[in-house]
Amino acid sequence: MNSGVELMLVGMGVVYLFLTALVIAIGLMSSLLQRFFPEAPPAPKKISLEPDNSTIAAISAAVHQYRNRN
Repeated sequence: MNSGVELMLVGMGVVYLFLTALVIAIGLMSSLLQRFFPEAPPAPKKISLEPDNSTIAAISAAVHQYRNRN
């Protein structure tokens, strides 16, 4: 029973240390990338909510074709 508890505590300690090292490594890599590659991502394209003439023509043709079939 005593060795099982000892094994559990050692295992949990190893996992805790590994996760701590992982958090530190990710933080270090993030700061290094920000330092050497400070580029901002490109601005997103603006989306127009109004359809253009070709879209209106395609919708009109589809509605006309649907109404002629029914």
